[in-house]
Amino acid sequence: MSDVDFAQPPAFPMQRSCPFHPPAEYEQLRAESPVSKVTLPTGRVVWLIVGHRNVREVLVDPRVTSDRTHPNFPLLASVPPEQLRAIPQTLIGVDPPEHTAHRRLVIPEFTVKRVQTMRPWITELVDGLVSDMLKAGPVVDLVQAMSLPVPSLVICEMMGVPYADHDQFQTWTARLLNFTTSPEQRAATFQELVGYLDKLVTAAEEDPQDDLLGRLVVKNRESGVLDHTNLVGMARLLLFAGHETTANMISLGVVTLLEHPEQLAAVRADPALMPKAVEELLRYFSILDVATARVATVDMEVAGTLIRAGEGLIAIGSGANRDAEAFENPDDFDISRGARHHVAFGYGVHQCLGQNLARLELEIVLNTLFRRIPGLRLAVPVGELSFKHDANVYGINEVPVTW
Repeated sequence: MSDVDFAQPPAFPMQRSCPFHPPAEYEQLRAESPVSKVTLPTGRVVWLIVGHRNVREVLVDPRVTSDRTHPNFPLLASVPPEQLRAIPQTLIGVDPPEHTAHRRLVIPEFTVKRVQTMRPWITELVDGLVSDMLKAGPVVDLVQAMSLPVPSLVICEMMGVPYADHDQFQTWTARLLNFTTSPEQRAATFQELVGYLDKLVTAAEEDPQDDLLGRLVVKNRESGVLDHTNLVGMARLLLFAGHETTANMISLGVVTLLEHPEQLAAVRADPALMPKAVEELLRYFSILDVATARVATVDMEVAGTLIRAGEGLIAIGSGANRDAEAFENPDDFDISRGARHHVAFGYGVHQCLGQNLARLELEIVLNTLFRRIPGLRLAVPVGELSFKHDANVYGINEVPVTW
């Protein structure tokens, strides 16, 4: 067992040299130092874990905590301790058994069976947005026309959030997820969002409707697991999780399929292949690396390296999903791969609650777009697209398309 240290740990996040591939350093680290120290923008030094097996082992290890209020938690932006303590820690920020009780309240809303009942109205929604695109064309921004509206409309409909508020909500989430947002602006934006959600939860408590938030309120009355503040925190988490990640994957998925015309032709000829294509897109990008940040609660060994109690670590999903030991030719985009053992949704008890919904939205959007607009293509060279290198959730800022 070694206790590795470096005089000047490299900076993290690391930059992608190609927008379709993780930082090149990940491959070198997998081969030479799969557990190594990096320096966050805050100046904090933490451990970076790469490699499929190492990442999965860490994410199911009970010796690490997801508690974001821990003083050594590897946050990428500086947040005052008093602000962290004021933020309700639900699901992603708590560990079992508290996490188990929280998850039990909402997991019935996201089962495969429940999500599949949404297929008809999500399909109708996407069809309507495609019709709007065709009317607005011949050049539209896919991000504004499709990528953002689909997950926004779906999660707002599920939770009983007025869609008329979605533009303001998108502004809030964009600020909170951007690395460059100042601490003062981040704090003010967070307070605005929490104030909005507090009113929404209060209305549901007074008169619960037959929607996700209303059913959550009713179930919570029976269990008493969450107080009002934690209900607001749960609403915030569900809105975030159901919005930014899927929106970015829609944009990335369309661009990637357009850049692989032979594979796009295959799914056009047989739409039943799209679920496999979705899995491959999820593996290929792994857009939310930092969601798998943890803190060691005791001294522990990972891949022969000692991580001491109280040290932060980040288990890198994109580093795991490009591991040649787990995926043959991992840098190739191959829709026939069917790689369901990827970790794009995390792994273990904190695996993404909404993964079934995200898969369904991606499948419906991609199949509908390419069926309804067979001549869909980028309106600018792919090299001119602006990718989100400065955000916690990777994606593309604008995707001009035509047909």
